[in-house]
Formats: sequence, structure tokens, C-alpha cells
Amino acid sequence: MKTLNTEVLKKLELFFDITPDLFCIAGYDGYFKRINPAVSTLLGYDEKKLYNTPINEFVHPEDQALTAKARKELTKSNPLLNFENRYLTKDGKVVWLSWTSMFMENEELIFAIAKDITYKKKLENERKLLIANLTTINKDLENLTYRTTHDLRSPVNNLISIYRLIDLSKINDEETLNLLELLRISSENLKKTLDNYVDLFSSQKNSDSIPEQLNFTDVLNSVISSINSLIKTSNTNIKVDFSKVNTVYYKKDFLESIFLNLITNSIKYAQPGRSPIIRIVSEELKNGTQLTVEDNGMGFDMEKVKGKIFGLNQKFHNLEDSKGIGLYLIYHQITRMNGNIDVESKVGQGTKFTIHFPN
Repeated sequence: MKTLNTEVLKKLELFFDITPDLFCIAGYDGYFKRINPAVSTLLGYDEKKLYNTPINEFVHPEDQALTAKARKELTKSNPLLNFENRYLTKDGKVVWLSWTSMFMENEELIFAIAKDITYKKKLENERKLLIANLTTINKDLENLTYRTTHDLRSPVNNLISIYRLIDLSKINDEETLNLLELLRISSENLKKTLDNYVDLFSSQKNSDSIPEQLNFTDVLNSVISSINSLIKTSNTNIKVDFSKVNTVYYKKDFLESIFLNLITNSIKYAQPGRSPIIRIVSEELKNGTQLTVEDNGMGFDMEKVKGKIFGLNQKFHNLEDSKGIGLYLIYHQITRMNGNIDVESKVGQGTKFTIHFPN
């Protein structure tokens, strides 16, 4: 076998000395036999201290038993790969090391390389803490939503009870009767919605609804029924064409939310002096289903709002009841289902949303 010449050996010695990783050769007696400068630099001890002290004394007390066990299991056929433990530096700091160790049986030596993963561990801990905090916040928001929804049912029930106490036979004015009927329908729909939310949270539903085969017409009619009074009072005309495709495999609550937010937005941002016209059309594509919702409303300048349309709390018109939540909500509902939504709009001419539901 060809032996390495002196020049090559010098280069290997240089490589051993300058590498930032920790290179160690340890004996079965538990002491370092050879270390590179990186070991001394990281732990803060001089080489004399490192060579004359059992290795396990540098290991964090809580990891000493685990480290000793791993060392005993190390054999020629069973190398130690990516073993993580903690060491204590001279000034008391904790450093995390990831070890790869090989056993040389004849020489009774262990060759090991370690990487300093302290920063990686810090990031992992911060990530875990962040997730824990977000989980707590999410739980608090869920409880708040439940309490708010639950508490709102009482005044709504009171409103319905008051309506039932009204003797309609004593009212002769047709317009008043129509308004009272709209009040009844709206109150009952609100009660139904609140009841559904309370049932949802009471069952501790942790995930969204399961996708199912949905009928566009049925879901849209349900949404229209829930806002029937708004549609009538705003004199809104909704034109629907689901002749090309009337079904989609989707989550029902997501699809309801899409219809509800886009329709109410079209009514809310109607052009003054112009009755809202909303066109909802479906089309079958090779890679899925397309749904367009177009209105003749106020519209907005696409150049000014570019990149902000689906952002949280983004408002493009100075209306008191604008909250900037609806488009943010449906954007995330659509993208979570691997779909996409595009928008076209011109000031004074209306807005068109195009939604792609993938197969």
C-alpha cells in the first residue's frame, strides 16, 4: 500500500488544525488523545486541561449518563451518527454539539467529529416557544369567538320574541308589514348562523370541514337566503349561470364564505345611483373549475392597490363599515385548497373576481 509523503502529511496536519469543526481522537480510557484547536477555542480550556481531564467532566451533568451509554454502544460495525449532547464551557455556558464517531478496534481509539449546533438549537427552541404562544393565542381567540357568539344569541332571541308579540292584524300599512317581515327573516337567519357557530365550537372542531361534492346552486341559494333582506333593500340583481358546470369538490363553509363576501362586497361598494348587478358564472377547465363573480360597482384603481388587495385590514373606499377582512379571508381559504383568485377592476366600472378550483 502506498504511503503518504511528507508534503501530504503536512497538508493533512494543516487541515486538522484549521477546520472550524471539532476533531477529536479519544481513548477507551475516556481521555482525549488528540484534539484540534477548535476544541480548545469552543470550550475555553487550554490543551493541558483538556488532555488531563476525563472527557465526561466537560459534558453537561444531565447528559453524562446518556453520553456514557452511547460511547459503550459504539463499535466498529455500529458508528455513532448525529449524536447530540451538551458541553459546558470554562465560563459556564452551554454548547450543543452534534457528533459523528468511528471506532478503531485494534488501536482502541475513537475518531470523532463534532459540529457546534448551539445556534440551531436556539432557533429550534424559539420556534417551539413561538408555536406554543401561537397555539395559546389561537385557543384564546377561539374561546373569545365562542363566548361572543354565544352571548349574541340572547339579544337575537329577544328580538325574535318581541316580533312575535306584535299583533300584525292591527297593522294596515303594507310598507310597515314588509319591513317587519324583513326584520323577522333577518333575525331568524342571524339566529341560525349564531346557532351553527355555537354548535361548531361546542363540538371542539379542530379542523376545517371535510371537502365534499357541492352544488353551486344549492350553496349560492343558501347564502342568498341568509342576506335576502340586504339584496332586496339594495335592489340588487344577481344573474347566475351554472349551466356549464354546477358542482365542485370543495369545503362547504369555504364556498359559502366566498359567495357571501363577494356578494356583500358588491352591494356595499355599489356605484351611487346605480342598482347593483352581480354576475356569477362557472366554467369547466382542463385542470379544474373556474368561477367568476363580476359587478358594476365603484371599482378601484388596480395600479394603486396592486399587491394589497388581499391583505388584512386593507380598505380601498372610505366607508364606515369597511373592515378589510373579507377578501383577506377568502384569499386564504382559496389558497389553502391549492386554488387561486385573480381580480380585475376599473374605477366606476366595477370589479371581476376569477377563482380557480383545481381538480
